[in-house]
Amino acid sequence: MACSCAASNGLLTSQSLLKSPSRRRPKVGTLAFPSIRASTESMSGVVEKLGIKVERNPPEPKLTELGVRKWPKWGCPPSKFPWTYSSKETCYLLEGKVKVTPEGANEAVEIGAGDLVVFPKGMSCTWDVSVAVDKHYNFE
Repeated sequence: MACSCAASNGLLTSQSLLKSPSRRRPKVGTLAFPSIRASTESMSGVVEKLGIKVERNPPEPKLTELGVRKWPKWGCPPSKFPWTYSSKETCYLLEGKVKVTPEGANEAVEIGAGDLVVFPKGMSCTWDVSVAVDKHYNFE
């Protein structure tokens, strides 16, 4: 697969590296690759979508601080059902894959194993469980 970048515009390609007479490694900071920035929020912080807060793979010390492993557990097989949160729920998915669609929304929030999720009090939604769920949960 050929890269559409050209060495003449300051971008290096595998072809331009092979043609380089010196074959020296470029100095750090001289390569002009497209900037790919990963948001710390999307990697380890909390992301909120449609009123649902999701933290992907939170650090173990945070789970310990919250007491997650002492919370009750709940699980269900693949299924689809409506749910209304009469209280705020925080849950940590040990297993599973779910698409949660809040009432009135045209899109879903996908959650799965390793996610720490907060559902607001009063939210009505539909759970579409594609992979059996096993989770710790806590109602406030």
